[in-house]
Amino acid sequence: MGSKRVKPLSSKATLPFKTSNKFRRQDLHVKQKKARDSQRRDERFTRKREEDRDPELRRERLTKNVPITIDKKRVWDEVDGDDLGISVDVEQLKRRRIEEAEAAEQEALQDEEEEKDDDVDSMLDSDSGSEEEDDEEPKKIRQRASSNAPSTTSTNLDLTPSSLALKFPTLFSDEPPPVPKILLTTSLNSTLHKEAALLCTLFPNTTYIPRSSHRYGHKFSLREISKFATNRAYTTVILLKEDQKKPTGLTIVHLPEGPTCHFSIANWVEGKKLPGHGNPTNHYPELILNNFRTPLGLLTARIFLTLFPPQPELQGRQVVTLHNQRDYIFVRRHRYVFREKKETEKSVIGPDGKPVKGVEDIRAGLQELGPRFTLKLRRVDKGIGRAGSDGPDKVQWEWKAGMEKQRTRFNL
Repeated sequence: MGSKRVKPLSSKATLPFKTSNKFRRQDLHVKQKKARDSQRRDERFTRKREEDRDPELRRERLTKNVPITIDKKRVWDEVDGDDLGISVDVEQLKRRRIEEAEAAEQEALQDEEEEKDDDVDSMLDSDSGSEEEDDEEPKKIRQRASSNAPSTTSTNLDLTPSSLALKFPTLFSDEPPPVPKILLTTSLNSTLHKEAALLCTLFPNTTYIPRSSHRYGHKFSLREISKFATNRAYTTVILLKEDQKKPTGLTIVHLPEGPTCHFSIANWVEGKKLPGHGNPTNHYPELILNNFRTPLGLLTARIFLTLFPPQPELQGRQVVTLHNQRDYIFVRRHRYVFREKKETEKSVIGPDGKPVKGVEDIRAGLQELGPRFTLKLRRVDKGIGRAGSDGPDKVQWEWKAGMEKQRTRFNL
């Protein structure tokens, strides 16, 4: 009889966490997960005790642990211009231009002082040996004070480039804006009557007129509707578009001469479907415009600014937020209330990382009212729609698929 052949041990047998037994693998996975969680918990509590003894360690850790998001990696076009198709930070552009103007002025002053010194030296005689005073006044060099970092991402419309004001004089006028009067309509034979009513509550002083393609009805175009609205002292026309009985587009026409902004709508949620929602009132809301930084972003923010009255009614405690992030505009409406801080809550922290003085025991509560939806800018026409715009620059800006090839470049 031949000797019995013994198989060598497999690699799985030497490693217990690679066992071929399914139930044993599950048990080992659970034990390893519990061991990792326990180790991380011990490290977390140990770090907390050390940071309580030395708060400087916590500050150093928080300064290092800054998440690197796509917004942090945002790149700008290295072009000294303020056209709508250029992605430049308007605030940095204005600061750079101010510094260049100050540097040029300083160089001119230095050149004038050097010319004066040369003239004085030429007028002096060689026999004059009088000693001049050594104590000279120090030269005054004007330096621009470094500005603090903004505490929020609020939009500063005062940085609007002059080229935008020249292109759209009716939109960027020095006169105080009038109280908005908005005409809201839909596409032909639309079924979005409920959604249009919700937009009427969102934008104050809005009148909704449905459109019909009945054979006895007048199938007016957007240009004709804008002309009628201008004659009746309306300031804005809003056209709500639908597809498969859902809102898919929003066109905002600034009267009387434009511009016209076309948006696409996504993620529409009415207020009744929001958990813990509230009911809106007829008070004029406050408006928050966040993170509109480019010339195209300032133009978009200015369009939305004309839809709301300049003087909000604070007793209503309602606020509408338009937050731009990665070229998507998130529209939200809330009601806020100020209440006392609970023992388990932290105080309001300022941009310097310290509690804000005077409001240590106050917190703000929010209740969403709706509707909630997301906008994305698709096209900007110079006049009233594409058909109502003339000239080679009738389409000021248009979204194209190639614009999102570079994920760190944004238009708004």
